Order: sequence, then structure tokens, then C-alpha cells
Amino acid sequence: MTSKTDEAGEAGEATGPADALGYEQARDELIDVVRRLETGGTTLEESLALWERGEELAKVCRRWLDGARARLDAALAGESAGDEMDTADTGDTAG
Repeated sequence: MTSKTDEAGEAGEATGPADALGYEQARDELIDVVRRLETGGTTLEESLALWERGEELAKVCRRWLDGARARLDAALAGESAGDEMDTADTGDTAG
């Protein structure tokens, strides 16, 4: 009996842990998984293994994107706080 990971490997997919992948690697592999599922020609078991791998890869991509969004929000919040402090400093010296 083969595991789902073995089946994904037999289908030509990477079998390493998805969490170890960078965003671009996960995205590129996900694109390949989707292409292969859309093309068809795989057995039901292979298709299920590909689907499961695609779900893992999508989660990795989502985590990377959420992290990037959080970093951007933090940078923008810091920028806004700096602008408010500059305005407050200017107001104090003008009075």
C-alpha cells in the first residue's frame, strides 16, 4: 500500500514538506498541480494526491501573502505614526 505522499511523488510532484517552501516555489508547484489536474489523464488516487498537495501549497502561499500584508500594514502604520509626530512637533514649535 502506498501513502498519499508516495502517490504525489509518483505523479511527478515534489514530496517535501510544503511549509519549507518559499512563496515562489509553492506558487510554481501549485500552478503545475492545477495544470496537471486540468489536463487529466491521472488515476483517481493520483488526482486525489495532487489535490491534497495543491491544498497544502495554497495554504503555504496564503501564509506568505498574509505575512507580507502584515509587514506592509506595519510599515504603513509606522509611517503614519511618524507623520503624526512630525505634525505635532511642527505645531508645538509654531505656538
